[in-house]
Amino acid sequence: MVKFQEPDLDRIFAALADPTRRAMLSRLEEQESLSVSELAQPFPLSLPAVMKHLDVLSDAGLISRAKTGRTVACRLNAGPMEEAMNWLHRYERFWSGSLDRLAKFVEEE
Repeated sequence: MVKFQEPDLDRIFAALADPTRRAMLSRLEEQESLSVSELAQPFPLSLPAVMKHLDVLSDAGLISRAKTGRTVACRLNAGPMEEAMNWLHRYERFWSGSLDRLAKFVEEE
């Protein structure tokens, strides 16, 4: 059995699998930088729960954090998403070809 081990890609997809984390990334896309409390504000989560989500995003390389005094600022790092998009594009080409063949078959019938 062939095993594909791409731990970076696994961490990226695991981080993106959660809707709260995706919402956090969306907020960071709109703002250059947000403090942890600003980022947590719209979510009905405790601060420890927010920190766990940020740890997952940070481990996947999707955000960076910088501490200034008592404030921790978060920034989006979209670079790792390019690796995930490249992986997805391989399958997009497969499905596009399959759907094109299906459409041609249906039109011929």
